Amino acid sequence: MPNGSIYVPQDDKFKWGSPSVMYELRWRETRSERRRRRHFMAVAGVILFTALAFYRSLPMPFLVGLLGGGAVWVTDAFISWRMFERTAVWRGKRSGAVRTGRLLRRGLGRHGYRVLDGRAVPGKASIDHLVIGPGGVWIVDNEAWPPDTHIAAYGGKLFFGERSGGTVAKGLVDAATTMGELLSRESGIPVQITPVLVIHGGRVIGPSVTAEGLTLFLPRRAARWILGDAHAGLTEEQVEVLARTAARILRRMN
Repeated sequence: MPNGSIYVPQDDKFKWGSPSVMYELRWRETRSERRRRRHFMAVAGVILFTALAFYRSLPMPFLVGLLGGGAVWVTDAFISWRMFERTAVWRGKRSGAVRTGRLLRRGLGRHGYRVLDGRAVPGKASIDHLVIGPGGVWIVDNEAWPPDTHIAAYGGKLFFGERSGGTVAKGLVDAATTMGELLSRESGIPVQITPVLVIHGGRVIGPSVTAEGLTLFLPRRAARWILGDAHAGLTEEQVEVLARTAARILRRMN
């Protein structure tokens, strides 16, 4: 490890470990600590709810206390599990594209939108999802970041923690432009494609972040944001033509 002591032997499990592997190791090592904290909170909850039941003259105050303590235990366990699950894509345990695709179909399908997964302009850009619907056309890509990464815009520039997001933004904006030109030419329907990036993990400052021509948000906001960003008035026939054209000209990635 950089700046490590030459006098203290390093633990082998931390040598050459990626941040995601080290995060998971640390999480598992602190499991007993989290359990002790949870038990302490549950006992405190039992005492508090029992005292409150006596104060309010509720029937069976000890049962109320036990139920209250149990609720505290379950709530803390759920929050702890949820925090760990939010890093699943970053840790490589789940596919961000699969999750986003499922959410897009669930939220947009009934509104007449089509979602094509894993498309690429031959020899050029590739994206995870192409969304075509009455409100317009979007390309949707996925990125995973460590849970402590703050994602925000400062002075019109995109940042992932201390790292500039200009390269990421430019790549998706260029991909949207290229795909828009190709799709318009081949379908005969002029379209302007909007690029968006779904963030798995990290901390997005606000409901969404927009900078350098790119908008970013968490997976659960994807469908809702697209519905609210309608900027075209495509008919059902035009949506069908665009979807068929995209399926024909854009290579499907394996």
